[in-house]
Amino acid sequence: MVTIETSRLILRRWRESDVPVMGEVHADPEVMRWIGDRRVLSPELSRAAIERWERAWEDEGFGLFAVELRETGELAGFAGLAVPLFLPEVLPAVEIGWRLGRSFWGRGIATEAATAALRFGFEDCGLERVVSIAQIGNTASERVMAKLGLRVERETTVPGNGNAVRVHELTRARYLARESDRES
Repeated sequence: MVTIETSRLILRRWRESDVPVMGEVHADPEVMRWIGDRRVLSPELSRAAIERWERAWEDEGFGLFAVELRETGELAGFAGLAVPLFLPEVLPAVEIGWRLGRSFWGRGIATEAATAALRFGFEDCGLERVVSIAQIGNTASERVMAKLGLRVERETTVPGNGNAVRVHELTRARYLARESDRES
């Protein structure tokens, strides 16, 4: 089982005790404002989502991590890797994404968690390219993408719901060059 620790966070697999907490996150209209069709999820749909995320770990060898604060043990939300089946035109691809409860916004948690997940994707999983997809107007997520080194690759529309999105990407070569620059 993959667990990653950062200075403030633990990225880990999902537990039964995470289900009601993520249910609260998914029930917040402000959190879901930029997700899919923008609808909140029922507790049942939230549970089903976590079950899908766990199956992805078995099927893909990567997935969405539960993000826990080291200091308090609180579940903040998720960050990690998934195949963006909702946008077939970018496939084959792996997407990095995150979703946090509103009380955890603006604290650098998404960037810290996504940085660790990105490292896992490139260094442990050997991915060649990672994308991140944001609905146009979701400037907070696009700021995180920029901090991660992702660059805009294209704008398009999601077939299932008609949302206008911006696809960002980072190649393994650019990731390694960026990490090398940081170490110098």
